[in-house]
Amino acid sequence: MNFMESTRIALRGLATNKMRTTLTMLGIIIGVAVTIIVVAIGEGAAAHIKKTVDDLGTNLLNVWNGPPHMHIAPAAVLAGNAAATSSNGLPAPPAPPNRLSLEEAAYIQNNFKQTVAAVSPFVRGNVQIRFGSTNASTNLQGVWPTYLYVNNSKIEQGSFFTQSDIDGIQKVCVLGETVVDNLTGHRHTNMIGQYIDINRQQFKVIGELAPKGSGAWGQDQDDVILTPITTAMRRVLNRNRNIDFMAIRCTSPKMMPLAMEEIASYLRVQHHLQPPFPQNDDFEIHSETDIMKRQQSVTSTMTSLLSIVAVISLVVGGIGIMNIMLVSVSERTREIGIRKAIGATPRDILLQFLIESSIISMLGGIIGIGLGVGGAYAMASIGGWNALVDPTSVIAALIVSAGVGIFFGIYPASKASRLHPIEALRFE
Repeated sequence: MNFMESTRIALRGLATNKMRTTLTMLGIIIGVAVTIIVVAIGEGAAAHIKKTVDDLGTNLLNVWNGPPHMHIAPAAVLAGNAAATSSNGLPAPPAPPNRLSLEEAAYIQNNFKQTVAAVSPFVRGNVQIRFGSTNASTNLQGVWPTYLYVNNSKIEQGSFFTQSDIDGIQKVCVLGETVVDNLTGHRHTNMIGQYIDINRQQFKVIGELAPKGSGAWGQDQDDVILTPITTAMRRVLNRNRNIDFMAIRCTSPKMMPLAMEEIASYLRVQHHLQPPFPQNDDFEIHSETDIMKRQQSVTSTMTSLLSIVAVISLVVGGIGIMNIMLVSVSERTREIGIRKAIGATPRDILLQFLIESSIISMLGGIIGIGLGVGGAYAMASIGGWNALVDPTSVIAALIVSAGVGIFFGIYPASKASRLHPIEALRFE
C-alpha cells in the first residue's frame, strides 16, 4: 500500500468522527496560537526598545537623584567619623539630601568639553491645562534650549524657546501632538500664537513638537508641554534651584565611560560625599544602552516564561492526540484485523495511524498560526503594543506541531500495527 492510499484511509477515518477530531485539535491550536502571540509581542517589544534607543542615540547619559537612603548629611560628613551633634548635646537631625541643581548642569556642560557635547536639565510635574472650554491634564517639563539636540527631537511647526526666554522667565511653551489633540480634538491643529492656561497662568504657544510615539516604557512621549526651565521652576512648580535629572549627550560613544567618571567625581566633591563609592553616591548615572539591556532582559524573561506555558499547552494537546488515537485503535480493532487478513502489513497500519495523528496536529498547527497572527495584531492594536511576527517562529511552530503529532502518535500506531489479525477479528 502506497503513501497516498494510507493518507486517503486516514482522512476517511478522521472524517468519520469530525467533532472528536476537532476537539482533539484544540490543544494544538491553543498551544501554537499562544506561542505565536507571545513571541510576536516579545519581538515587537524588543524591536521598539531598540528603535527608541537608536532614536535617542547610543551616546546619551541620564543622571538622576538617588534614592533617599543614599543621601549623606553634609553635617555628618564635615564632622568626620564623629556624629554631628546639636548645641544641647543631642544628635543633630540629618541635613536635607543633596539634589542635582541647575548650577551643576551648567558646570558639566561648560567644563567637560572633551566628553560632553550638551546637557539638558529637566524639572517636571503634572499640570492642569485649559484652552477655551476644554480642560485636560498633562506632563509639563522645564528644559533648556539644548533639549532638541540632546533628545534628538524636532519642531514640527513654529519655533523653540531661546536663552533669552530662559533668562527672562518668559511664559511661552511648546506642545506635544497628544496635547494638541486633547485641547482641540485634532492633533494636526495649528496652535502657534494661541494662548493656553497652565495651572491658571496664561502661556503663549510658540511651537509644536514632531510626534515621537510611545517611549521605551510604553509612555506617550507626545503628551507633554515644554517650557523654559526657569519658568517651570519659578512660575509653575515652585522650585528654587533643584532639578529632577539631566540628560547628557556625549561627544561619542567611546567617551561615555570617561564622561561618567568625570561627572561622578565632580558630583561627589560637590555633594561632600565620602567613600565607599558607588555605595554612598546620592545620584545615579545610566546610559541608554544600559536601560535597553535591562528592559530587553525583562522582556526576554517574560517571553520565556510565557513560552513555557505555550509548550506545556502543546504537550497537553499531544497527550490528547495520544488518548484519542488509542480510543480510535480500540474502536477499529476489527477493521485492523480485516485489513491485515487481506494483506495489509504492520508497516501499512503503522503509517495509517501516524498519518492520522500528524494530520490532526498539522491542521491544528495551521489553524493555530492563523489565530496566533491575528490575535497578536489584535492585542497589539487594542493594548497599544508593538507586535512583530517572525516568519521563523511561524515555521518553528508548524514543525513543532507536526513533531508533537508524530511523537504522541507513535505509541497508538505501534500498538495497532502489532495486533494479531485473528485476535483482532475476534474483538467485540
